[in-house]
Amino acid sequence: MDKLQTIKVFIEVAKHQSFSIAAENLGMSAPAASRAIAELEGRLRTKLFNRTTRLVRLTETGARFFKDTQRILEDLDDAESIAKGVYSTPSGILTITAPVLFGQQHVMPVVNEYLSLHSEVSVKAMFYDRVTSLLEEELDIAIRIGHLKDSSLYAKKVGTVRRIICGSPSYFKKSDLPKKPTDLLDHNLIFPTTFENTLTWQFQNGDKKELIKLNPRLMCNQNAAALKAAIEGRGITRLMSYQVGEELEKGTLIAVLTGYEEEPLPVHVVHVEGRRANAKVRSFIDLAVERFRTNPFINTEVK
Repeated sequence: MDKLQTIKVFIEVAKHQSFSIAAENLGMSAPAASRAIAELEGRLRTKLFNRTTRLVRLTETGARFFKDTQRILEDLDDAESIAKGVYSTPSGILTITAPVLFGQQHVMPVVNEYLSLHSEVSVKAMFYDRVTSLLEEELDIAIRIGHLKDSSLYAKKVGTVRRIICGSPSYFKKSDLPKKPTDLLDHNLIFPTTFENTLTWQFQNGDKKELIKLNPRLMCNQNAAALKAAIEGRGITRLMSYQVGEELEKGTLIAVLTGYEEEPLPVHVVHVEGRRANAKVRSFIDLAVERFRTNPFINTEVK
């Protein structure tokens, strides 16, 4: 096996900490992947992985080699891409991910505009209410809501969103508006479980934080279902400002307890491309940043 191919096998094994997954991704057998690593270690005269029957982990030398070889392969990919012209003309398949409602409400208009502008690009939009790994799931761009934990990502902040407590006018005709967080305990509550691990909502009053344990009347694992139930007067819910912004503007929902909201959460457009993002990624990011930063539902304004 040539030197470049053995390095590709090494990087795949290091990324997935698995010979079988690396072999499957590269279209080869697991024994062949194992022989490639043995060949590479023999050529370098050093051990790159610590192996047991269940675990594969980089050694200290292996971790340094992984960082260096990743950079070398990126340079090779850059050189090929420049030769093919993909840095000058957007083309190919662009894969984008975002939270479900954010994607449906705010990403798709940008995608539709982008497709109108770039006829040689196809877009694959993947919307999940979970944090995705761009590298492992082979995604080009993600919209992330919340503070970023992965320092390896390249990110542009496009705004902030808030957690909003709200209910419909029809509901509040039958029940008093809550004046303080503990008043919620006397109301019918709709609890979206997508991002909430425990039946609690946290509030902030100046420097003080207050945690309210809830007894919801309705629990939904989809934010859209919680939103629909709230609009229909089923009770009070808590959703992101971008999810309820249009309903607040139309008056079908009313925000309450705005003085007790937590700090807003940042919204970022993130990608894994290095020093020179290719044209399809760069052009979408430029358009998305421009559109999101002027989107009235991605801001900190209290309505």
